[in-house]
Amino acid sequence: MDKRTFLKTGLLGMGGLFAAPLLTKEALKSNSVMDTSNNQNFNLSDLPYSYDALEPHIDARTMEIHHSRHHAGYVNNLNNALKEAPGGGKSLEDLMKNVSTRPVAIRNNGGGHYNHELFWQVMSPRGGGQPTGELLTAINSNFGSFDKFRELFSNAAATRFGSGWAWLILQDGKLKVTSTPNQDNPLMDVADERGKPILGIDVWEHAYYLKYQNRRGDYISAFWNVVNWDEVTARLKKA
Repeated sequence: MDKRTFLKTGLLGMGGLFAAPLLTKEALKSNSVMDTSNNQNFNLSDLPYSYDALEPHIDARTMEIHHSRHHAGYVNNLNNALKEAPGGGKSLEDLMKNVSTRPVAIRNNGGGHYNHELFWQVMSPRGGGQPTGELLTAINSNFGSFDKFRELFSNAAATRFGSGWAWLILQDGKLKVTSTPNQDNPLMDVADERGKPILGIDVWEHAYYLKYQNRRGDYISAFWNVVNWDEVTARLKKA
């Protein structure tokens, strides 16, 4: 067995470490385009860059598996859940805002889809550094400095027990750092801290384990090199 085959086989067998839905190539192919005959409501978006574009900070193999299997699995499972409990044409954000009234499969998989759609967009091979303009002014106003914000955000990601996410949100006109378990997010009406997410980092082990193993802190540090501040700024303005 060659190294590539070993890694692929070993990854798929590590259910405890990579506890998220995986799709076969056939399922992924059928899921990438809307299938109206099966009443699918949501689709897997292409990444805005290649799988290897975030190297060396986030490796290509992790990006490929994360997007084409884990994220695709959430989309597929969400569409299946909506067949049993139709969303009535609701947008993904609308589903999140009323998720307490929906089956748990919609909470888990709808959250997984929403969170990853944001995650891919707030990273870029041309990212890193510090924000400028309106976003930097807001960060300085709410946290005292960019360095203090980075410290708070990194700590929220590092101390999130088990699987989950850390977020920068807009809440009542102010920026705030928070975190959520599993695939929950601050849009959900079940979240402890509600608000509009403008930046998020995935701290599920499948987001970093191939490269960083159990060194979550190293992954969080690397994340700052790929943050797409232009996208975060655009989300702040929209929010």
